[in-house]
Parts: sequence; C-alpha cells; structure tokens
Amino acid sequence: MGGRGAVFSAILWGGLVAATLDIGAAVLISGKSFGFILQFIASGLVGKSSFEGGAATVALGLVLQELMGLIIAAVFVLTSLRLPTLRRRWPLWGLAYGAGIFAVMNYVVVPLSAVGRFPKFTPESFVKNLVAMLLFGLIIAWFARRRLGADA
Repeated sequence: MGGRGAVFSAILWGGLVAATLDIGAAVLISGKSFGFILQFIASGLVGKSSFEGGAATVALGLVLQELMGLIIAAVFVLTSLRLPTLRRRWPLWGLAYGAGIFAVMNYVVVPLSAVGRFPKFTPESFVKNLVAMLLFGLIIAWFARRRLGADA
C-alpha cells in the first residue's frame, strides 16, 4: 500500500472522521448544543463575539474544527511515513497521540487563542475530555494503518 493517494486518503478520512466525532463528544460531555460548541470553537479565533455571530460563526467553528482535524491527522500520517511503527502498533501510538493532542489543545492552543484561558476541569470532565482525545488519536492512527498498511 502507499502512494500519495493513500496518504491523502488517510489524512482526509482520519482528520474529518475524528474531528466530526469530536464535536459530538463535546456535545455529550458539555450538554451544550452543536451550535454552541461550534461557536465556542470559533471564539478561539474571533473571541466572545462568536456567540453573537449566529450561523456565520457556527459555520466558522465547523470549518476550524475540520481544519484542525486535518492538520492533526496530517502530522500523524506524515510522521508515520518515517516511523512505520506508528502504524504497526497503531492502538498504542494512537492513544499516545491522543494524550498529546489533549495536552497541546488544552494547555497551549486554548490559552493562546482569543478565548485566552486555561480550561477549568472537574475530575469527571477531565477524564471525559481526555477519553475523547484518546479516541481522536485512535481514529487517526486506525485510518493511517488502514489506508497505508503497516510498512508503507
């Protein structure tokens, strides 16, 4: 397996599926609506005014979420071309990548965004959000393995 088409497919499917399911996980974890979650994502770029932006900031949040998913997937997939063990042992490395995504998003990206605050977690929400990111990493790693094989 391999080739540019397979690499593109792994990035596209891994990124879009993981990012889309992550929106659903955020809805379940927070109890907020899809629109609110997407406006919260958009608020990272445009600030609190995102919540007054209606459909435009909902759409912006969706675009940003899917774009982040594609970038996160591209990092894993492209790294796995140099380190095929990431695909051979995809469950382990997918979980590790998910833990890394959790840390970077919550302790680097969000604080540096227009939201500008560290997340406030309860023990329960911390675990739920961590599990969501572990699944995010697993999905990306699974698509890398599925589309590129173990040794490409």
